[in-house]
Amino acid sequence: MDLVRILFSSLGSHGHTYPLLPLAIACREQGHEVLYAVDPGFHPTVEKLGFTVVNAGLSIPDAFRKANELFGTPEFNREMLRPTAMAGFGSVLPRAYLTDLEPVLERNKPDLVVFEIMNPGAGLAALRAGIPAICHGLGKVDGDLAPEALNSLLRQYTAELGINLPDGQHLALGSPYLDVFPPSLQDLTFLAGVERIPMRPVPFAEPGELPGWVIEHERPLLYLTFGTAFANPDLLRTAVAGLSGVDAEVLVATGPQVDPSALADVPDHVHVLPWVPQADLLAHADLVLHHGGAGTTVASMSAGVPQLVLPQGADQFRNAEIVANAGLGAQLVGERFTSDAVHETVRKLLQDGDIRQAVDAVAAEIAGMPHPDEIVPKLVELAG
Repeated sequence: MDLVRILFSSLGSHGHTYPLLPLAIACREQGHEVLYAVDPGFHPTVEKLGFTVVNAGLSIPDAFRKANELFGTPEFNREMLRPTAMAGFGSVLPRAYLTDLEPVLERNKPDLVVFEIMNPGAGLAALRAGIPAICHGLGKVDGDLAPEALNSLLRQYTAELGINLPDGQHLALGSPYLDVFPPSLQDLTFLAGVERIPMRPVPFAEPGELPGWVIEHERPLLYLTFGTAFANPDLLRTAVAGLSGVDAEVLVATGPQVDPSALADVPDHVHVLPWVPQADLLAHADLVLHHGGAGTTVASMSAGVPQLVLPQGADQFRNAEIVANAGLGAQLVGERFTSDAVHETVRKLLQDGDIRQAVDAVAAEIAGMPHPDEIVPKLVELAG
């Protein structure tokens, strides 16, 4: 096999970076040179894996601040969240990544660019440089992920660049698409005009030790997380209160925004930690309560674990609907998210045999998808 140089690029957040790392690792393990382009906030995460890191783009919060300025509101305004998000993802971030990556591509001359679906700026930089590109998915692709407001901004930018793209494909940019979502749940009609390459989603977590009791637990193990961006003490307390009377062991990962001491007064069966290696933990969990981030949703599907989704923003509401509609768990949205509702829903989920069958079927479907190791030769072929 010819050895190639591949540049990976994602937005700087756990939910956007972690899904690309298993494929990047597989490329390096097969002897290829990997560069990783991301904003400075995520350089340490990628550098720890031994990749060459190049600076590109802005952090998502910085992009949102710039987007707010476009509307004359430099401070965060929740009422402006949707237009801010559309401008951030559809204009500010693509422009920043393209601007930063064009000299990187000229200098390093990669043979292929792998960009995640919410980072079209990296893909556009590749198109302008005449470098083959492939889009890495994160979850389900449909009109909710790519609303017209977002596509309209991307169309404006691509028109400025003199780039013509297939209708409706402004996120994938008409490139081949690495689809990490189980086919039975994917909107294959939406992807009908795209060269779709299925690839098994392999959960990634930074190395860490699981507590011994997690591996040896005898009662059901419930895992509670609101991820890295949406967690706050009130959300965690509401969920923990609902789990207080459940006959189970509960592991709470507070994330970087909440000090575990904020949950100091909890029952003995509730264990509060700042962080756990989630990819390893899911193999031992009997139920996951989470915010509905794409990474946690798909990782739970892969592990065959029922889910109770408690969405707070972004794509979490659609992911919650996917889980509930597919019979893989339940959702509690808005005012329905109360301690009593958590208690009752968890009790039902732990006893529901139909959900057990559904999660096992989806986990088996995912296990049958090609592993990233098997996809690397396809990348080499695309690199020409």
